[in-house]
Amino acid sequence: MKNLVLTGFMGTGKTAVGRELSRMLDMKIVNIDTEIELSQKMTINEIFKNYGEEYFRNIETGLIKKFSEKENVIISTGGGAVLREENMELLRKNGVIFCLNASPATIFERTSRSGDRPLLKVDDPKTKIKELLDSRRPYYEKAGITIETDGKSPLRIAEEIRELFRCGR
Repeated sequence: MKNLVLTGFMGTGKTAVGRELSRMLDMKIVNIDTEIELSQKMTINEIFKNYGEEYFRNIETGLIKKFSEKENVIISTGGGAVLREENMELLRKNGVIFCLNASPATIFERTSRSGDRPLLKVDDPKTKIKELLDSRRPYYEKAGITIETDGKSPLRIAEEIRELFRCGR
């Protein structure tokens, strides 16, 4: 049975939607960012601060490889996983990829509640969100089936994905 993969920019709802899908489909969920923190015994912020983004991305790719080889799992990736084609190839081999999308305003609203976003630890996070979204847009556009999340509950988004996933298996 194929995996269901959630990708998209930070704050688009991957974690909340993944939890709903896990319950609905009775599938185990793996959050790659959580797995990175567990494997490194430190937070993502600490990894970025102590070792840099490249180190983080290498750990991320290794874990994507590990979990993409499993079956019938929901894999929730970090927002930058799409930047490496290798990650996307690994996820496509045995998965149906859904890319969650939200407006910069929605992303800012959702991420401003958390201090766990190392790429947004800047003076002007709104501008940084727009810059990152613009630079990543081509990667997200070719990642998979795009699902708009603005103004929708995680449950409603999960229901949309469930229907498309059943058709795409």
